[in-house]
Amino acid sequence: MKTTLYYGPWQCRREFMNGCQRECASEGHTLKGCMWLADFKFDWEGSLVLLPVPIKAGSRYGIHHCCCDYPTLPKAAKEVERKRWEKIRDSFRDDWSKKFGEWPVDGGISWPGHHIRDLWHGGNPVDPNNIIPVQPSVHDEFNRAYPACYAGQAPWNTVGPDLPYTDN
Repeated sequence: MKTTLYYGPWQCRREFMNGCQRECASEGHTLKGCMWLADFKFDWEGSLVLLPVPIKAGSRYGIHHCCCDYPTLPKAAKEVERKRWEKIRDSFRDDWSKKFGEWPVDGGISWPGHHIRDLWHGGNPVDPNNIIPVQPSVHDEFNRAYPACYAGQAPWNTVGPDLPYTDN
């Protein structure tokens, strides 16, 4: 299987925005915005067991973040959570690599692990479903965009296209 990662941030499509509305409301919070962070594209090539027919298949999985009006952690508490992440970071990357292919590296330096629900807003620092590898420049862009999303600012408070990129 080949895994291709596409990175935003993009405005959330309607399906993601609706899901965020439900998620925030179920936790007693108000939705402020939604960010589509990445799209995982999985491609598979092989053949059927019974017939020697070549087969190509694939799927996509969009990673988005709901910016609910979560309370923020004090700086000291956030640092405790960051240290929890740092303790498991290497083993997390190893586990991720076994499932999806090698953890991305640039110039011998591993890409950061981005916490989808950020630590400052109570994101779990060691939940494997809360962390994705992200290019350093894109990680910086995410971190710059999160405050606007949590503040309910455009473009994160409105719906975007169903597929904001092409993969020609």
